[in-house]
Amino acid sequence: MKKRKIANTLRKALLQDGKMERALYEYELEEHLDYWYEGLKSDRDQFVFAITENSGDVAMLLITPDKTIYVNEEGREKPSQFWTKAYENNINRLIPMIAENLANDIISVNGVKMVSPN
Repeated sequence: MKKRKIANTLRKALLQDGKMERALYEYELEEHLDYWYEGLKSDRDQFVFAITENSGDVAMLLITPDKTIYVNEEGREKPSQFWTKAYENNINRLIPMIAENLANDIISVNGVKMVSPN
């Protein structure tokens, strides 16, 4: 039940332009920026994003290779620019895994590598 509730909250936040909480970002995500950035560099990802949920509130961040940080709604917009035709499909595929992590009190962190369609 907890996982399903979290998945529904994530769908609202990530697919239906739901509100995200800056205070939750500051409380749970901000302190890990350098660690996740180092992982992005060592894994040679195009971007890494982290999502958390607490009591129905969602926060996220997205980090690019030049260490630009996008928080919450700005972070949600970036993947839709990278995944112009596949954003909704990709997020729908990720939500079950993200919800599983969050239901187990694990911040969901995803590094993304992009491949050329050719």
